[in-house]
Amino acid sequence: MKGTHLGEFEELILLIVGVLYPDAYGLNIREEVINQSGRKVAIGAVHSALSRLEEKGFLKSELAVGTHKRGGRRKRLFQITAAGKEAIKTNRDLRNDLWSQISDLAWNNNIDAIFRAI
Repeated sequence: MKGTHLGEFEELILLIVGVLYPDAYGLNIREEVINQSGRKVAIGAVHSALSRLEEKGFLKSELAVGTHKRGGRRKRLFQITAAGKEAIKTNRDLRNDLWSQISDLAWNNNIDAIFRAI
């Protein structure tokens, strides 16, 4: 398994794979990223992220049976591995912990109130 750091886009792709399972394949993943996040994303960026996540052991893939509708071409279907589930859970737990530590003063970001409190 390659490095275990999970970037923001990689985390988004992992989560989308989970949302789309068992029908998570390149174009479907790209469309869901666009629909869920409003981000414009190239299919090449999706494929690169999927490859990195597979190299890290966070995803596994297999080729589905070709269909007549696709001219016999087969889709590569992706699934989150146990390591991938642990990675996104760890990221979620870290974010939740950090969110819970933000004070109302910092959140409201009223600079005058901050200086009065000091």
